[in-house]
Formats: sequence, C-alpha cells, structure tokens
Amino acid sequence: MTTNFPLVLGLDTFGDATHDETGRPLSHAQTIRNVVEQGVLADQAGADFFGIGEHHTDDLPMPAADVVLGAIAARTTRIRLGSAVTVLGSDDPVRVFQRYSTLNAISGGRAEVILGRGSSTESFPLFGYDLADYEDLFEEKADLFAELLKGGPVTWQGKTRAPLHDQDVVPHTESGPFPAWIGVGGSPHSVIRAARYGYSLMLAIIGGSPARFTPFSQLFHQALERFGQPPRPIGVHSPGHVAATDEQAREEFWPHYLEVLRHYSRIRGFAVPTKDSFAAEVGPHGALYVGSPETVAQKIAANLTALGASRFDLKYGMGGLSHGALMSNIELYGTQVIPRVRELLQ
Repeated sequence: MTTNFPLVLGLDTFGDATHDETGRPLSHAQTIRNVVEQGVLADQAGADFFGIGEHHTDDLPMPAADVVLGAIAARTTRIRLGSAVTVLGSDDPVRVFQRYSTLNAISGGRAEVILGRGSSTESFPLFGYDLADYEDLFEEKADLFAELLKGGPVTWQGKTRAPLHDQDVVPHTESGPFPAWIGVGGSPHSVIRAARYGYSLMLAIIGGSPARFTPFSQLFHQALERFGQPPRPIGVHSPGHVAATDEQAREEFWPHYLEVLRHYSRIRGFAVPTKDSFAAEVGPHGALYVGSPETVAQKIAANLTALGASRFDLKYGMGGLSHGALMSNIELYGTQVIPRVRELLQ
C-alpha cells in the first residue's frame, strides 16, 4: 500500500430500516435505537470508525446522524464517529460545523465528517432548495466549511447564504480541526474540488470494478500538489455483508439487495440485478464485499493496495436484514476481518 497514513478500518450505516426475525419491519424509533447498539458493538469489536449517512426516507429514517452519534459517543471511549455522508448542499455549513464540533467535544476529540453532494436528493425539496442549484450549492458550501475548519473568526461571502464578517463560530475545537472528507462517487471535478479546499478523499464505490477508480487516486495526488496542499489520505466506502461462510453471507444478503435495487430502479434508473450480475459484484473484481471474513479481508486488502488508499469503511446492512444479522456482521468484521486485513498489509 503506497501510503504513509495509518490504516483505518471502519463501518458505515445508512440506518436501513431493520426487520425482526420473521421479516416484519420495525418502527423508525426501534431502527434508530438498534443503530446505537450497533455503534457500541463496533467499538467493542475493534472497528476504528463508525459512520452514519444522512437520509430522509421511510426505508432510510436517518435524518439526524449527529444526534445518534452523540448517543454512541456517550457509551464508547475509543472508536471514531462521524457522518457517512452529510448532504452539505441542503444544509448550512455553519450548523454542520457546530453539530460536529459539539460531537467532537462530547466524544473527546473523536468526530469526523464526510461531506457529499448527495446522490439521494430528497433533502433538497424538503428544506426548500432548488435542484437546479445542486452544483453551485455544494461548491460554495464546501468552500465555507473549509474556512470554518481553520478556526478563528470567519469572513466569507457567496451567493447561496448570508455573508459572514469576522464571525466567531462556536464551539471551538480543543486541538485543531476534526478530520473532514469529501465523498466522491464518480466525478473527476469532485476529486479536484476536494484537493482545492484541503479535504481528504473518500471514494464511494458501489458498483463495478474498484480498479476504475485508480485514476481518481492519481488525480487527487496531482491536484493536491498543484494547489499547494499537503498529502491527505484516501479512503474507500463500499457495501457488503459478512457471515460465517461465503454461502451464508450471499444467501442472507441477496434477496434484500435485489429488493432494494428493484425499488431504486423505479426511482433512480438503477438496473435491476440478476443472480449473474450479483455474482460478478461479489467476485474479486466487483464492488460488493459479501462473504466470509477471509473472503472480505482479502478483497479489502487487494483494493486498498490497488487504489493507494489507507482507509476502508464497509457499508453494512441492507433494508430487510434483521438486527441480529447486522450485529453478527459487526462482530465478525471487528474481530476477524480487521485483524486479517492488518496482517495482509503488513
């Protein structure tokens, strides 16, 4: 692995609505309480990071990740906690900074934030933003957030919100800025933006060959140098499911993966997966990390090396899986996958 940054192995969830052992959906409130328990277990099992992605739909009832992370912070002492992802374009950068600097205080300096344009756009009409301004909103707000991270009074002016004139923004962090990343799903412009404003790069690889993102890693390093920025880490976020055997993991994951993508195919034009396309995605050259601890560890190690990345966050869970299956996934990832990846990358 061509990086001088420490290896970080984390877990992400979107708060997918969980079901009971008979397949009946649980309430949104119970799903949120389950995510708190999952975050606590992730800490106990040895994961380095636990992230919660912002969503605003019935099947992903997780609009206030920072509140849930605060509950996890109160019951943990080691694991880093953050968003995965915060939809910055439909939020206010000052409020996002305040929420995560508050989380940083509660957790004793363990907060991070991953910012994204938002591939799910439900939050834009919800909060009164025009999707026609999607790109401009994120560009300006990423600029302002980078200024806020520097600490000290902020002076900033743009078109998407009121200007700030020598404005003190509280709470102040105790020991410099908390880590901030920009999530990128396939846009070279987003890679260059991350470098320009001094963010770390999180590659969201949810389909196809991870190797196709290798040019993005190279572009990021080149852009950092061009903008006079110091080297910054690259991470990978991808979906998956860990069980005792490859067969069990695939059998548990496949029906829920099929149903979720069938639903989103109607909304966002995704192709409905077939058994063959699923097999390709869980194979060595696909984007899904579904299998036994050894299978998943080998794939993580190989792709981190190929992409020159130092961090991997497994997006665990899929709508319809039970809380028990998710807890088992977390336990196996923390106690077996993580030590094996570290061994492979020594």
